Amino acid sequence: MSQFSAAVTPGRSLGFLVLGASLHDIVTRLKAEPQTFGKLELIYSPESPVTEPVIVSLPTNGLRLRFDGPEQRLRLIEITDFSKSKLTYKNIDIVKPASPASPSTSSSIQDTSAGPTFKHIYNKLLAPSYPGDYVPPDAKGDGKYGVYILSYPGIAFTFPVLASTWNPDKDYATMLALPSTKPATSMAVFIGDSWAEEQKVLYDQLLEDPRSYSPSHKGKDVYPDEISLVNIFGEGKLRLDRAWSSSPFWLFLGQTTPQELVAELGPPDAIYRKSDQRMAIHKARAGSESQQTRPHLDPPSTDDSTDTNASSIRTGTSVSGDESDSGSVDGKMSKECFYNYFYHGFDILVSPPTPPSRPCPSSLAAADDASPEGPTLISPAPLVATKLILHSNIPGSYAFNRHRRCRWSLSYLPLPSPPPRNPPTLRSPPDFTRSGREERRRVNGFITHTMPLLCGGIANLAGTSCLPPGLAAYPTLNLRISA
Repeated sequence: MSQFSAAVTPGRSLGFLVLGASLHDIVTRLKAEPQTFGKLELIYSPESPVTEPVIVSLPTNGLRLRFDGPEQRLRLIEITDFSKSKLTYKNIDIVKPASPASPSTSSSIQDTSAGPTFKHIYNKLLAPSYPGDYVPPDAKGDGKYGVYILSYPGIAFTFPVLASTWNPDKDYATMLALPSTKPATSMAVFIGDSWAEEQKVLYDQLLEDPRSYSPSHKGKDVYPDEISLVNIFGEGKLRLDRAWSSSPFWLFLGQTTPQELVAELGPPDAIYRKSDQRMAIHKARAGSESQQTRPHLDPPSTDDSTDTNASSIRTGTSVSGDESDSGSVDGKMSKECFYNYFYHGFDILVSPPTPPSRPCPSSLAAADDASPEGPTLISPAPLVATKLILHSNIPGSYAFNRHRRCRWSLSYLPLPSPPPRNPPTLRSPPDFTRSGREERRRVNGFITHTMPLLCGGIANLAGTSCLPPGLAAYPTLNLRISA
Protein backbone atom coordinates (compact mmCIF):
# COMPACT_ATOMS: atom_id res chain seq x y z
CA MET A 1 0.00 0.00 0.00
CA SER A 2 1.55 3.28 -1.16
CA GLN A 3 1.17 6.46 0.86
CA PHE A 4 -0.91 9.33 -0.47
CA SER A 5 1.19 12.45 -1.08
CA ALA A 6 -0.36 15.79 -1.95
CA ALA A 7 0.23 19.53 -1.83
CA VAL A 8 -2.25 21.65 0.10
CA THR A 9 -3.64 24.79 -1.54
CA PRO A 10 -5.82 26.67 0.98
CA GLY A 11 -9.29 27.38 -0.33
CA ARG A 12 -8.73 25.31 -3.44
CA SER A 13 -7.45 21.76 -3.29
CA LEU A 14 -5.57 18.89 -1.71
CA GLY A 15 -3.66 17.38 -4.60
CA PHE A 16 -6.17 16.25 -7.21
CA LEU A 17 -9.03 16.69 -4.72
CA VAL A 18 -10.31 20.06 -5.93
CA LEU A 19 -13.13 21.91 -4.19
CA GLY A 20 -16.06 22.09 -6.59
CA ALA A 21 -15.27 18.81 -8.34
CA SER A 22 -18.16 16.40 -8.80
CA LEU A 23 -18.72 13.27 -6.73
CA HIS A 24 -18.48 11.17 -9.89
CA ASP A 25 -15.05 12.56 -10.81
CA ILE A 26 -13.60 12.16 -7.32
CA VAL A 27 -14.87 8.61 -6.73
CA THR A 28 -13.74 7.55 -10.20
CA ARG A 29 -10.24 8.84 -9.51
CA LEU A 30 -10.09 7.20 -6.08
CA LYS A 31 -11.19 3.81 -7.42
CA ALA A 32 -8.58 4.03 -10.17
CA GLU A 33 -5.79 3.95 -7.55
CA PRO A 34 -6.54 0.96 -5.26
CA GLN A 35 -2.89 0.73 -4.17
CA THR A 36 -3.14 4.19 -2.62
CA PHE A 37 -6.77 4.30 -1.50
CA GLY A 38 -7.36 0.87 -0.02
CA LYS A 39 -10.79 1.51 1.47
CA LEU A 40 -13.60 3.86 0.48
CA GLU A 41 -16.69 4.39 2.62
CA LEU A 42 -19.78 6.20 1.34
CA ILE A 43 -21.98 7.80 4.01
CA TYR A 44 -25.42 9.00 2.92
CA SER A 45 -29.03 9.27 4.04
CA PRO A 46 -31.20 6.38 2.75
CA GLU A 47 -34.34 8.47 3.31
CA SER A 48 -33.10 11.52 1.38
CA PRO A 49 -30.14 10.45 -0.77
CA VAL A 50 -30.80 13.20 -3.32
CA THR A 51 -31.01 16.22 -1.00
CA GLU A 52 -28.83 15.36 2.02
CA PRO A 53 -25.03 15.76 1.86
CA VAL A 54 -22.84 12.79 0.94
CA ILE A 55 -19.63 11.96 2.81
CA VAL A 56 -16.75 9.96 1.32
CA SER A 57 -14.46 8.60 4.03
CA LEU A 58 -10.96 7.27 3.32
CA PRO A 59 -9.93 5.65 6.63
CA THR A 60 -6.66 4.21 5.33
CA ASN A 61 -5.57 7.70 4.25
CA GLY A 62 -7.00 9.73 7.12
CA LEU A 63 -9.22 11.80 4.82
CA ARG A 64 -12.90 12.72 4.75
CA LEU A 65 -14.67 14.48 1.86
CA ARG A 66 -18.04 16.23 2.08
CA PHE A 67 -20.30 16.79 -0.93
CA ASP A 68 -23.57 18.70 -1.06
CA GLY A 69 -26.67 16.69 -1.93
CA PRO A 70 -28.30 18.51 -4.88
CA GLU A 71 -25.17 19.35 -6.88
CA GLN A 72 -22.88 16.57 -5.57
CA ARG A 73 -19.93 18.99 -5.50
CA LEU A 74 -16.96 18.74 -3.15
CA ARG A 75 -17.40 21.37 -0.43
CA LEU A 76 -15.02 20.38 2.36
CA ILE A 77 -11.77 18.40 2.60
CA GLU A 78 -10.89 17.09 6.08
CA ILE A 79 -7.66 15.52 7.30
CA THR A 80 -8.43 13.44 10.39
CA ASP A 81 -5.12 11.55 10.69
CA PHE A 82 -1.89 13.24 9.60
CA SER A 83 0.19 10.08 9.97
CA LYS A 84 -1.52 8.30 7.05
CA SER A 85 -0.74 10.83 4.30
CA LYS A 86 2.22 13.01 3.39
CA LEU A 87 1.04 16.60 3.03
CA THR A 88 3.07 19.63 2.01
CA TYR A 89 2.46 23.36 1.76
CA LYS A 90 4.77 25.32 -0.55
CA ASN A 91 7.26 22.42 -0.48
CA ILE A 92 7.29 22.35 3.34
CA ASP A 93 6.04 19.29 5.20
CA ILE A 94 2.91 20.08 7.20
CA VAL A 95 3.93 17.49 9.78
CA LYS A 96 7.53 18.10 10.80
CA PRO A 97 9.46 14.82 10.52
CA ALA A 98 10.78 13.53 13.82
CA SER A 99 14.56 13.59 14.06
CA PRO A 100 16.00 10.17 15.02
CA ALA A 101 18.94 11.84 16.77
CA SER A 102 16.80 13.95 19.06
CA PRO A 103 16.06 12.29 22.41
CA SER A 104 12.34 11.90 22.86
CA THR A 105 9.99 9.43 24.35
CA SER A 106 7.82 7.16 22.31
CA SER A 107 4.69 9.01 23.34
CA SER A 108 6.02 12.36 22.12
CA ILE A 109 7.08 10.84 18.81
CA GLN A 110 3.58 9.48 18.40
CA ASP A 111 2.05 12.88 19.19
CA THR A 112 4.35 14.64 16.72
CA SER A 113 3.47 12.22 13.94
CA ALA A 114 -0.23 12.71 14.65
CA GLY A 115 -0.25 16.33 13.52
CA PRO A 116 1.67 19.60 13.22
CA THR A 117 2.49 21.60 16.32
CA PHE A 118 1.31 25.16 16.78
CA LYS A 119 4.88 26.48 16.63
CA HIS A 120 5.49 24.69 13.33
CA ILE A 121 2.35 26.21 11.79
CA TYR A 122 2.92 29.64 13.32
CA ASN A 123 6.63 29.94 12.51
CA LYS A 124 7.13 27.80 9.38
CA LEU A 125 3.90 27.37 7.44
CA LEU A 126 1.30 30.12 7.68
CA ALA A 127 2.64 32.83 10.05
CA PRO A 128 0.37 34.80 12.45
CA SER A 129 -3.39 34.86 12.13
CA TYR A 130 -6.44 36.40 13.74
CA PRO A 131 -7.68 34.81 16.98
CA GLY A 132 -9.73 31.68 16.50
CA ASP A 133 -12.52 30.05 18.47
CA TYR A 134 -12.28 28.01 21.66
CA VAL A 135 -14.80 25.20 22.19
CA PRO A 136 -15.14 24.05 25.83
CA PRO A 137 -14.94 20.34 26.68
CA ASP A 138 -17.93 18.23 25.81
CA ALA A 139 -19.97 17.05 28.77
CA LYS A 140 -20.01 13.54 27.32
CA GLY A 141 -16.20 13.37 27.09
CA ASP A 142 -13.51 13.25 29.73
CA GLY A 143 -13.84 17.00 30.32
CA LYS A 144 -10.08 17.63 30.36
CA TYR A 145 -9.44 19.05 26.91
CA GLY A 146 -11.26 21.69 24.93
CA VAL A 147 -10.70 22.42 21.25
CA TYR A 148 -9.17 25.55 19.78
CA ILE A 149 -9.85 26.19 16.06
CA LEU A 150 -7.04 28.13 14.44
CA SER A 151 -8.43 29.49 11.17
CA TYR A 152 -6.72 30.97 8.13
CA PRO A 153 -8.29 31.88 4.75
CA GLY A 154 -9.24 28.56 3.19
CA ILE A 155 -7.68 26.34 5.87
CA ALA A 156 -8.18 25.62 9.58
CA PHE A 157 -6.58 23.46 12.30
CA THR A 158 -7.91 22.08 15.60
CA PHE A 159 -5.77 21.83 18.74
CA PRO A 160 -6.69 20.00 21.97
CA VAL A 161 -6.17 22.52 24.79
CA LEU A 162 -6.13 21.60 28.47
CA ALA A 163 -9.25 23.22 29.86
CA SER A 164 -7.68 23.96 33.25
CA THR A 165 -4.98 26.11 31.61
CA TRP A 166 -7.18 28.04 29.21
CA ASN A 167 -7.55 31.75 29.95
CA PRO A 168 -9.58 33.85 27.47
CA ASP A 169 -7.87 37.03 28.66
CA LYS A 170 -4.45 35.87 27.47
CA ASP A 171 -3.14 35.91 23.93
CA TYR A 172 -4.07 32.79 21.98
CA ALA A 173 -0.50 32.33 20.73
CA THR A 174 0.74 32.15 24.30
CA MET A 175 -1.90 29.61 25.27
CA LEU A 176 -1.29 27.36 22.24
CA ALA A 177 2.47 27.44 22.81
CA LEU A 178 2.13 25.86 26.26
CA PRO A 179 3.62 22.36 26.64
CA SER A 180 0.20 21.04 27.68
CA THR A 181 -1.29 21.89 24.27
CA LYS A 182 -1.24 18.87 21.98
CA PRO A 183 -0.42 18.93 18.24
CA ALA A 184 -3.22 19.52 15.77
CA THR A 185 -5.59 16.59 15.44
CA SER A 186 -7.40 17.63 12.25
CA MET A 187 -7.30 20.07 9.36
CA ALA A 188 -9.94 21.40 6.97
CA VAL A 189 -9.65 22.91 3.49
CA PHE A 190 -12.66 25.03 2.53
CA ILE A 191 -13.72 28.04 0.48
CA GLY A 192 -13.84 31.29 2.43
CA ASP A 193 -11.93 33.57 4.77
CA SER A 194 -12.85 32.10 8.16
CA TRP A 195 -14.11 28.70 9.29
CA ALA A 196 -16.40 30.25 11.90
CA GLU A 197 -18.28 32.10 9.16
CA GLU A 198 -18.09 29.62 6.30
CA GLN A 199 -19.26 26.51 8.18
CA LYS A 200 -22.76 28.02 8.40
CA VAL A 201 -23.05 28.42 4.62
CA LEU A 202 -20.77 25.58 3.58
CA TYR A 203 -23.22 24.03 1.11
CA ASP A 204 -24.37 27.38 -0.31
CA GLN A 205 -21.05 28.71 -1.59
CA LEU A 206 -20.59 29.87 -5.16
CA LEU A 207 -18.09 27.57 -6.84
CA GLU A 208 -15.56 28.29 -9.54
CA ASP A 209 -14.50 26.03 -12.36
CA PRO A 210 -12.33 23.28 -10.77
CA ARG A 211 -10.48 22.84 -14.07
CA SER A 212 -8.64 26.12 -13.45
CA TYR A 213 -6.99 24.69 -10.32
CA SER A 214 -5.96 21.19 -11.30
CA PRO A 215 -5.18 19.27 -14.47
CA SER A 216 -8.01 17.08 -15.65
CA HIS A 217 -7.96 13.43 -14.70
CA LYS A 218 -8.76 12.67 -18.32
CA GLY A 219 -5.22 13.51 -19.35
CA LYS A 220 -4.07 16.30 -21.62
CA ASP A 221 -7.30 16.39 -23.66
CA VAL A 222 -9.20 19.68 -23.64
CA TYR A 223 -12.80 18.79 -22.88
CA PRO A 224 -15.92 20.99 -23.04
CA ASP A 225 -17.61 22.63 -20.11
CA GLU A 226 -19.93 20.50 -17.97
CA ILE A 227 -23.66 20.51 -18.64
CA SER A 228 -25.24 21.72 -15.40
CA LEU A 229 -28.95 21.68 -16.32
CA VAL A 230 -31.13 20.23 -19.08
CA ASN A 231 -34.29 22.26 -19.75
CA ILE A 232 -37.01 20.23 -21.49
CA PHE A 233 -39.45 22.24 -23.63
CA GLY A 234 -41.31 19.43 -25.39
CA GLU A 235 -41.46 18.54 -29.10
CA GLY A 236 -37.92 17.19 -28.84
CA LYS A 237 -36.43 20.59 -27.93
CA LEU A 238 -33.92 20.70 -25.08
CA ARG A 239 -31.64 23.47 -23.87
CA LEU A 240 -28.39 22.29 -22.27
CA ASP A 241 -27.00 24.93 -19.91
CA ARG A 242 -23.28 24.84 -19.19
CA ALA A 243 -21.85 25.01 -15.68
CA TRP A 244 -19.09 27.58 -16.08
CA SER A 245 -20.01 29.48 -19.27
CA SER A 246 -23.08 31.34 -20.47
CA SER A 247 -23.53 29.82 -23.93
CA PRO A 248 -26.18 27.06 -23.90
CA PHE A 249 -26.51 24.31 -26.48
CA TRP A 250 -29.88 23.58 -28.08
CA LEU A 251 -30.47 19.90 -28.78
CA PHE A 252 -33.25 19.05 -31.25
CA LEU A 253 -34.15 15.37 -31.10
CA GLY A 254 -34.59 14.10 -34.63
CA GLN A 255 -32.45 16.91 -36.07
CA THR A 256 -29.10 17.29 -34.27
CA THR A 257 -26.36 15.30 -36.03
CA PRO A 258 -23.50 13.33 -34.42
CA GLN A 259 -21.05 15.90 -35.75
CA GLU A 260 -22.88 18.65 -33.86
CA LEU A 261 -22.86 16.55 -30.68
CA VAL A 262 -19.11 16.06 -30.85
CA ALA A 263 -18.53 19.74 -31.62
CA GLU A 264 -20.64 20.95 -28.67
CA LEU A 265 -20.24 18.17 -26.08
CA GLY A 266 -16.92 16.67 -27.07
CA PRO A 267 -16.24 13.05 -28.07
CA PRO A 268 -18.31 10.54 -26.09
CA ASP A 269 -16.64 8.67 -23.26
CA ALA A 270 -17.85 5.39 -24.79
CA ILE A 271 -20.05 4.19 -27.64
CA TYR A 272 -22.55 1.37 -27.21
CA ARG A 273 -23.67 -0.12 -30.53
CA LYS A 274 -27.09 -1.68 -30.88
CA SER A 275 -26.25 -4.72 -32.99
CA ASP A 276 -28.47 -7.36 -31.42
CA GLN A 277 -29.82 -9.35 -34.38
CA ARG A 278 -32.61 -10.92 -32.30
CA MET A 279 -34.71 -7.80 -32.87
CA ALA A 280 -34.26 -7.93 -36.64
CA ILE A 281 -37.69 -9.47 -37.27
CA HIS A 282 -39.42 -6.48 -35.68
CA LYS A 283 -37.18 -4.06 -37.56
CA ALA A 284 -37.97 -5.78 -40.85
CA ARG A 285 -41.72 -5.50 -40.29
CA ALA A 286 -41.50 -1.88 -39.24
CA GLY A 287 -39.30 -1.09 -42.21
CA SER A 288 -41.72 -2.63 -44.72
CA GLU A 289 -44.65 -0.67 -43.29
CA SER A 290 -42.74 2.61 -43.33
CA GLN A 291 -41.76 2.09 -46.97
CA GLN A 292 -45.43 1.75 -47.94
CA THR A 293 -46.67 4.76 -45.99
CA ARG A 294 -43.72 7.16 -45.74
CA PRO A 295 -40.88 6.11 -48.02
CA HIS A 296 -39.03 9.37 -47.40
CA LEU A 297 -38.24 8.29 -43.84
CA ASP A 298 -35.53 5.88 -44.99
CA PRO A 299 -32.21 7.70 -45.10
CA PRO A 300 -29.71 6.95 -47.85
CA SER A 301 -27.17 4.23 -47.21
CA THR A 302 -23.95 5.57 -45.69
CA ASP A 303 -20.97 4.38 -43.73
CA ASP A 304 -21.98 2.70 -40.48
CA SER A 305 -19.11 4.10 -38.47
CA THR A 306 -19.95 7.03 -36.20
CA ASP A 307 -17.12 6.51 -33.75
CA THR A 308 -14.31 9.01 -33.31
CA ASN A 309 -10.66 8.42 -32.62
CA ALA A 310 -10.77 10.54 -29.47
CA SER A 311 -13.56 8.53 -27.87
CA SER A 312 -11.86 5.24 -28.63
CA ILE A 313 -8.60 6.41 -27.11
CA ARG A 314 -10.20 7.72 -23.95
CA THR A 315 -12.38 4.89 -22.75
CA GLY A 316 -12.90 2.50 -25.61
CA THR A 317 -16.12 1.42 -27.29
CA SER A 318 -18.72 -0.85 -25.75
CA VAL A 319 -20.23 -3.24 -28.27
CA SER A 320 -23.31 -5.43 -27.96
CA GLY A 321 -23.48 -8.48 -30.17
CA ASP A 322 -21.78 -8.76 -33.55
CA GLU A 323 -20.77 -5.50 -35.21
CA SER A 324 -20.76 -7.07 -38.65
CA ASP A 325 -23.53 -5.90 -40.96
CA SER A 326 -23.52 -9.15 -42.97
CA GLY A 327 -26.86 -10.90 -42.80
CA SER A 328 -28.59 -7.91 -41.27
CA VAL A 329 -32.24 -7.61 -42.23
CA ASP A 330 -32.30 -3.86 -41.83
CA GLY A 331 -29.18 -1.77 -42.38
CA LYS A 332 -30.45 0.94 -40.04
CA MET A 333 -30.13 -1.37 -37.08
CA SER A 334 -26.35 -1.54 -37.30
CA LYS A 335 -26.16 2.26 -37.46
CA GLU A 336 -27.90 2.82 -34.12
CA CYS A 337 -25.65 3.45 -31.16
CA PHE A 338 -25.59 5.22 -27.81
CA TYR A 339 -23.17 8.05 -27.15
CA ASN A 340 -22.29 7.60 -23.47
CA TYR A 341 -21.34 10.89 -21.82
CA PHE A 342 -20.43 9.77 -18.30
CA TYR A 343 -18.77 13.13 -17.62
CA HIS A 344 -21.94 15.08 -18.53
CA GLY A 345 -24.41 12.64 -16.95
CA PHE A 346 -26.49 11.44 -19.89
CA ASP A 347 -26.61 9.09 -22.88
CA ILE A 348 -27.76 10.02 -26.40
CA LEU A 349 -29.19 7.53 -28.88
CA VAL A 350 -27.96 8.16 -32.42
CA SER A 351 -30.22 6.52 -35.02
CA PRO A 352 -32.05 7.26 -38.29
CA PRO A 353 -34.38 10.29 -38.13
CA THR A 354 -37.87 10.04 -36.65
CA PRO A 355 -40.71 12.59 -36.55
CA PRO A 356 -40.65 14.94 -33.54
CA SER A 357 -42.98 14.28 -30.63
CA ARG A 358 -46.23 16.19 -30.21
CA PRO A 359 -46.25 19.36 -28.10
CA CYS A 360 -47.47 19.27 -24.52
CA PRO A 361 -51.11 20.45 -24.19
CA SER A 362 -50.11 23.04 -21.60
CA SER A 363 -47.55 24.53 -23.96
CA LEU A 364 -50.16 25.10 -26.67
CA ALA A 365 -52.10 27.57 -24.55
CA ALA A 366 -49.17 29.95 -24.08
CA ALA A 367 -46.11 30.03 -26.30
CA ASP A 368 -42.75 30.12 -24.59
CA ASP A 369 -40.42 32.77 -25.94
CA ALA A 370 -37.37 31.07 -24.40
CA SER A 371 -37.81 28.02 -26.62
CA PRO A 372 -37.00 28.44 -30.31
CA GLU A 373 -39.40 26.95 -32.78
CA GLY A 374 -36.77 24.72 -34.32
CA PRO A 375 -37.23 22.51 -37.36
CA THR A 376 -40.26 20.24 -37.49
CA LEU A 377 -39.56 18.34 -40.71
CA ILE A 378 -37.72 15.05 -40.81
CA SER A 379 -33.99 15.59 -41.13
CA PRO A 380 -32.30 14.48 -44.36
CA ALA A 381 -29.23 13.42 -42.37
CA PRO A 382 -28.73 9.63 -42.17
CA LEU A 383 -28.11 9.67 -38.40
CA VAL A 384 -29.38 12.10 -35.77
CA ALA A 385 -29.92 12.22 -32.01
CA THR A 386 -33.32 10.67 -31.26
CA LYS A 387 -33.28 9.93 -27.52
CA LEU A 388 -31.71 11.40 -24.37
CA ILE A 389 -31.34 9.41 -21.13
CA LEU A 390 -30.59 11.45 -18.01
CA HIS A 391 -28.90 10.01 -14.91
CA SER A 392 -28.90 11.35 -11.35
CA ASN A 393 -26.21 9.22 -9.65
CA ILE A 394 -28.23 8.42 -6.51
CA PRO A 395 -26.08 6.96 -3.69
CA GLY A 396 -27.00 3.36 -2.96
CA SER A 397 -28.50 2.71 -6.40
CA TYR A 398 -27.27 -0.04 -8.70
CA ALA A 399 -25.90 2.41 -11.26
CA PHE A 400 -24.21 4.70 -8.74
CA ASN A 401 -21.12 6.48 -10.09
CA ARG A 402 -21.70 5.25 -13.64
CA HIS A 403 -22.55 8.83 -14.65
CA ARG A 404 -22.21 12.25 -13.09
CA ARG A 405 -25.47 13.69 -11.78
CA CYS A 406 -27.29 15.67 -14.47
CA ARG A 407 -30.04 17.99 -13.25
CA TRP A 408 -33.09 18.57 -15.42
CA SER A 409 -36.22 20.70 -15.47
CA LEU A 410 -39.57 20.34 -17.23
CA SER A 411 -39.63 23.96 -18.33
CA TYR A 412 -43.14 23.89 -19.85
CA LEU A 413 -44.82 22.84 -16.57
CA PRO A 414 -45.71 25.33 -13.79
CA LEU A 415 -44.28 24.89 -10.32
CA PRO A 416 -46.75 22.99 -8.08
CA SER A 417 -45.73 25.00 -5.00
CA PRO A 418 -43.19 27.67 -4.07
CA PRO A 419 -39.76 26.06 -3.78
CA PRO A 420 -37.71 26.39 -0.57
CA ARG A 421 -35.28 29.28 -0.46
CA ASN A 422 -32.63 27.64 1.71
CA PRO A 423 -30.59 24.72 0.37
CA PRO A 424 -30.77 21.42 2.26
CA THR A 425 -27.99 20.88 4.78
CA LEU A 426 -26.99 18.37 7.43
CA ARG A 427 -29.10 18.14 10.56
CA SER A 428 -26.23 19.89 12.36
CA PRO A 429 -23.34 22.00 11.04
CA PRO A 430 -20.27 20.01 9.96
CA ASP A 431 -17.70 19.61 12.71
CA PHE A 432 -14.32 18.53 11.40
CA THR A 433 -12.99 18.29 14.97
CA ARG A 434 -14.55 14.84 15.37
CA SER A 435 -13.02 11.59 14.31
CA GLY A 436 -14.46 9.43 11.56
CA ARG A 437 -16.02 6.99 14.03
CA GLU A 438 -17.68 9.78 15.98
CA GLU A 439 -18.89 11.34 12.73
CA ARG A 440 -20.73 8.18 11.71
CA ARG A 441 -22.41 7.99 15.12
CA ARG A 442 -23.32 11.66 15.05
CA VAL A 443 -25.09 11.75 11.68
CA ASN A 444 -28.35 10.22 12.81
CA GLY A 445 -30.14 8.18 10.16
CA PHE A 446 -27.17 8.01 7.80
CA ILE A 447 -25.67 4.71 6.74
CA THR A 448 -22.14 3.78 5.73
CA HIS A 449 -21.53 1.79 2.57
CA THR A 450 -18.06 0.44 1.79
CA MET A 451 -17.59 0.65 -1.96
CA PRO A 452 -15.66 -2.01 -3.88
CA LEU A 453 -12.51 -0.75 -5.52
CA LEU A 454 -13.06 -2.81 -8.64
CA CYS A 455 -16.50 -3.25 -10.17
CA GLY A 456 -17.84 -4.91 -13.28
CA GLY A 457 -20.15 -3.53 -15.92
CA ILE A 458 -23.13 -1.51 -14.80
CA ALA A 459 -26.34 -1.25 -16.76
CA ASN A 460 -27.47 2.06 -18.23
CA LEU A 461 -30.29 3.16 -15.92
CA ALA A 462 -32.15 6.44 -15.91
CA GLY A 463 -32.31 8.44 -12.69
CA THR A 464 -33.91 11.44 -11.14
CA SER A 465 -33.03 15.04 -10.57
CA CYS A 466 -32.73 17.42 -7.66
CA LEU A 467 -32.89 21.07 -8.59
CA PRO A 468 -32.01 24.33 -6.88
CA PRO A 469 -34.70 26.81 -5.80
CA GLY A 470 -36.88 28.03 -8.66
CA LEU A 471 -36.88 24.81 -10.68
CA ALA A 472 -39.32 21.94 -10.65
CA ALA A 473 -38.03 18.60 -9.37
CA TYR A 474 -39.66 15.19 -9.79
CA PRO A 475 -37.48 12.83 -7.72
CA THR A 476 -39.39 9.63 -8.53
CA LEU A 477 -39.43 9.94 -12.30
CA ASN A 478 -37.22 7.85 -14.56
CA LEU A 479 -36.60 10.26 -17.40
CA ARG A 480 -36.03 9.23 -20.98
CA ILE A 481 -36.72 11.79 -23.69
CA SER A 482 -37.37 10.65 -27.23
CA ALA A 483 -37.97 12.49 -30.45
